[in-house]
Amino acid sequence: MDVPDPDSLFERVGGQPFFDDLVARFYAGVAHDPVLRPMYPDEDLGPAQRRLALFLGQYWGGPTTYSDERGHPRLRMRHAPFPIDGAAHDAWLRHMGAAIDGAVDLDPADEAALRSYVAMAADHLRNVAG
Repeated sequence: MDVPDPDSLFERVGGQPFFDDLVARFYAGVAHDPVLRPMYPDEDLGPAQRRLALFLGQYWGGPTTYSDERGHPRLRMRHAPFPIDGAAHDAWLRHMGAAIDGAVDLDPADEAALRSYVAMAADHLRNVAG
């Protein structure tokens, strides 16, 4: 059985429910964003929401459910079909920042770690100049 590290950010923030809520807040913004919404072919954002929540939970020390279901994350490869330019980068960061803002009782050090990671991830996934 896959047991999370008791000292991980995953455990400090309350486990998978924290990431499920964080990503739900993020996708609430994405659902109405004119730059990001067209990147999601499904009418229902649910599958993408679940994948991101599982990925973030795993990244921060939770169970390996994401990798068990999808294999190695290969984030750049998975995002390559989507034009991620400056506008998409900024919109993604804006919605993820708002989602983090909505977290209740988040330790400042954990908040800083989350913000640092999402900024790095957004920069890493950008694949179009502009």
